[in-house]
Amino acid sequence: MKTRPKTQSKSTSSSIVELVVIIAIALGLALAIQAFIVKPYRIPSGSMEPTLDVGQRVLVNRIATRFSDPHVGEIAVFHPPKDAEHEICGPEPHMVTPGGAACAAPETEHSNVNFIKRVVAGPGDIISIHEGHVIRNGKPEPDSYTRPCGGVSECNFPTPIKIPAGHWFMMGDNRGESDDSRYWGPVPTSWIIGGAFATYWPPDRIGIL
Repeated sequence: MKTRPKTQSKSTSSSIVELVVIIAIALGLALAIQAFIVKPYRIPSGSMEPTLDVGQRVLVNRIATRFSDPHVGEIAVFHPPKDAEHEICGPEPHMVTPGGAACAAPETEHSNVNFIKRVVAGPGDIISIHEGHVIRNGKPEPDSYTRPCGGVSECNFPTPIKIPAGHWFMMGDNRGESDDSRYWGPVPTSWIIGGAFATYWPPDRIGIL
């Protein structure tokens, strides 16, 4: 009965160990890239239509937020306030009413979920919202990318508000169907995960944002 040479057994064991190490390194690099550089994100709702559809995938630049603030017009992934999904405004919980002022009171705690919206105003900006269009510091937002509101009351917050220092006001492009800063207020820079810079799925929507 023939036996396998010891050198061959050692070679096979070394190959297995090497493969395990390579897989572990690859997984580690993939996790590190998602944690610190680029993270994929799936669009969960229709709030960013027509720019981004439900199920579409985007890439989010995480590293840029470590060196610079977001900019108005950017699409960003971020943590909303803890009560955002209930449309609660501010540290003294209350609900805002369309036709008056949007929520201007920042919350102190964030949720663990991720939202994706467009940055429409930043620190010190004075804004009001008319038929879904943002008037920022007296000038209308260049918003050809938005979906028309259709006259719904949620698109009108004509009373001006001022965005606090270090905070950003987020709105979906589908202004009549978006749960956003109008209801739960501006978010601090530290809650922003990164800016979406490209879409990679489905294939017919591949491109730069």
